[in-house]
Amino acid sequence: MSRPHDELSPDRRFEERSFELSLRPRNLDEFIGQPKLKDNLRVFLAAARQRGEPLDHLLLYGPPGLGKTTLAHIVATEMGAPIHVTSGPAIERPGDLVGILTNLDPNAVLFIDEIHRLSRPVEEILYPAMEDGKVDILIGKGPAARSIRLDVPPFTVIGATTRQGLLTGPLRDRFGIVTHFQFYGASDLFEIVRRSATILNYRIEPDGAEEIAKRSRGTPRIANRLLRRVRDFAQVAGLEAIGLAVAESSLRALEVDDLGLDRVDRTLLLAIIEKFDGGPVGLETIAAATGEDSQTVEDVYEPYLLQQGLLQRTPRGRLATPAAYRHLGKPPRPRPDSPNLFEE
Repeated sequence: MSRPHDELSPDRRFEERSFELSLRPRNLDEFIGQPKLKDNLRVFLAAARQRGEPLDHLLLYGPPGLGKTTLAHIVATEMGAPIHVTSGPAIERPGDLVGILTNLDPNAVLFIDEIHRLSRPVEEILYPAMEDGKVDILIGKGPAARSIRLDVPPFTVIGATTRQGLLTGPLRDRFGIVTHFQFYGASDLFEIVRRSATILNYRIEPDGAEEIAKRSRGTPRIANRLLRRVRDFAQVAGLEAIGLAVAESSLRALEVDDLGLDRVDRTLLLAIIEKFDGGPVGLETIAAATGEDSQTVEDVYEPYLLQQGLLQRTPRGRLATPAAYRHLGKPPRPRPDSPNLFEE
């Protein structure tokens, strides 16, 4: 089972990616939401600029689509520093990282997405570079092998991860600043939708923006994606502005309900309710029953379902909550092991 986005042609995916990049804020003043994170980061950035030093290494963690990559680029812009972008899976060998580090400009930002997927040998190269500005490389093999220590210019590592718990302790401890991204509230998403509509040069009514924001799962990336699709419906219908009516009809066509759940979310909940009597059921079993990858279920779908109180994690597995039964219009089914679960 896949999302409609996965079925797009390469040219259309490139167009979508270009739109997403164009909608990204370029400085902290344009960045909407995450107020505590922004306030603290302003202080850290100002202090680093006053000292003439690179920002301390920064770890960003939270669900996907909340702005980690965007904030990494904003940090580089605020520091007036070049940014080198890579990802954990892309750095396969220690030599790959040595090449990146030794070619960085002074005070540059090295952004590593999915940093939890760095291999252990690569991490061993990164530790001394982050702490001491040095990298150790081994030349030769056997008795003739020798170690050479190279200097690395001052730099800032910004790591982004959706799974902070998978980071090794030594790597996590080397980040001086650790920040957590929260899901966005409806008011922040409302402002994001209005800002994006302005950039896309399409007028949107307040009630239309509010409806899109309400169904965006607390995630700016989803809000911008839904806005672009609603704009398509409005444009084809010959409407000059996105109002409530076209927003509701478009989102209904996209199978996004009033809680922001899409077809996959409802399939997951229905599988637990109908196939496993509401649970508890293991993650791998849910993935097999729905045709989804277990990591995708855990990283992409579960956080929002948990936040909305539709899903519960227990030591024995996942449970559908009474709220999930009500939302899907299913009669509650009390279980022998939890006789009072559905009592109000």
